[in-house]
Amino acid sequence: MRSLAATPLPMTVSNSCEPIDVAVIGGGPAGLMAAEVACAAGLRVQLFDALGSVGRKFLVAGKGGLNLTHSEHFVEFIARFGVRAGEVAHWLRRFDADALRAWAGELGVETFVGSSGRVFPLDLKAAPLLRGWVRRLREQGVQFQVQRRFLGWDDAGQLRLADRDGNETAVAARACVLALGGASWPVLGSDGAWVAVLAANNVDIAPLQPANCGFDLAWSAHFSSRFAGQPLKPVSLSWRGQDGTAQTRQGEFVISASGVEGSLIYAASADLREAIRRDGSVEIALDLAPAQPLAQLQRELAKPRGKRSLSDHLRRQANIAGVKAGLLYEVLGKARMDDATALAAAIKSLPLTLLRPRPVQEAISTAGGVRLEAMDEHLMLHALPGVFCAGEMLDWEAPTGGYLLSACMASGRVAGLGAAEWAKRR
Repeated sequence: MRSLAATPLPMTVSNSCEPIDVAVIGGGPAGLMAAEVACAAGLRVQLFDALGSVGRKFLVAGKGGLNLTHSEHFVEFIARFGVRAGEVAHWLRRFDADALRAWAGELGVETFVGSSGRVFPLDLKAAPLLRGWVRRLREQGVQFQVQRRFLGWDDAGQLRLADRDGNETAVAARACVLALGGASWPVLGSDGAWVAVLAANNVDIAPLQPANCGFDLAWSAHFSSRFAGQPLKPVSLSWRGQDGTAQTRQGEFVISASGVEGSLIYAASADLREAIRRDGSVEIALDLAPAQPLAQLQRELAKPRGKRSLSDHLRRQANIAGVKAGLLYEVLGKARMDDATALAAAIKSLPLTLLRPRPVQEAISTAGGVRLEAMDEHLMLHALPGVFCAGEMLDWEAPTGGYLLSACMASGRVAGLGAAEWAKRR
């Protein structure tokens, strides 16, 4: 591994005061982890966050049950990171799912593996873990400075930080870890404002894009007003991966006023987003009755319905009703609904055309960010020696299921250890 002492420090040391060893900007999981390992290395660490408290997005993400990581085998786990699997594997080999569970246990938070393989705290809550983590960091000597927004660097190479009233403070640090998040959920601090600052300092950045996001369709006003907010379950989703291979997954998602969203859609969102970027739109196919073979549906729907309505016939013979029936009417129209063969085929493979992903501000996470090629193996920027980056602001993405949080925390450890080594050499 290449030494961190090879390049000069960009952040000059102020003559007016002794610089802190490591400044961490951003109080999400990546930043907290970077502060933890830098402090454990015996260095003076200060952590700055733009909001009034740290871990806001972490808390909100854990409201439905904090998904810490996933229990699947390391090879399958790493494959979830797609084109960045090789780079992310480097981080996770140093702090994998088992290490994360052991770390949580040290904070007094026991975990369990759910039926899907996801790993959760026993109480399914984020707040106890975050409180324990911050308390331990304070006890170890990490100093927290909240309501301090990162603005960049001054001419002397010191960090520029502004309070809520716009008053600036210059902070000298021997090393700095940026863990500023992506651009999803800006109300929680991840607003992507750092992009312009780093780009002005010649850092190569991939455009920020929505990840784990919903998509727009051209619903009719009638369908949208009647079915928005209703779940589709169980269904199977078929689409093409970025390498052209056919993909199929069963689960559920939700009809939104403008399109579709939810876990099954999020699982395919990277492929769907890239297909839209390339082709302008993308077609997916839904199996509305994954447990029923096509031949069986054809037989049942071909039976005479007598005086029963088509909707009642669908419900009795195919167990299709509500939003699923509404979706068939929306796509096929009344004339094709009367053709039992076409109707059965549509139930097993209903085409939907996705027009665009929802805005990044609505997404669960962000794709794009600081290109990994712009950093060394310690996550230090080539253009700004002494400045390290971690977490969601880096150019990688993963589906939900514990993968995002695992990689954020692992990258925070890599960056924090790199910053600690750099600061010690100063």
